[in-house]
Amino acid sequence: MDGVPGGDLVARGIADLEEGLETVPALLVSIGRPRLLRLGISVPPQITDHPEHRLYRLLAERDPAAAHSRYNAWLRRLISFERTAR
Repeated sequence: MDGVPGGDLVARGIADLEEGLETVPALLVSIGRPRLLRLGISVPPQITDHPEHRLYRLLAERDPAAAHSRYNAWLRRLISFERTAR
């Protein structure tokens, strides 16, 4: 994952999931888990209870006015990784 845009994010999300943490990276990896598995990336069990909603809620708690744009930016970063890692 080194050198791939967003690789650091995915690596951090995997580590956070392994530690049982609910962080932005862990929620993103949970959202992208099916695609990541298809890419051959080993991903621990994801946060299954609506990770998209949980991510938005987490971002809104930190900065309600910017939650929507930050949510979309995080998803674009995940998608960029998925497209590049193919």
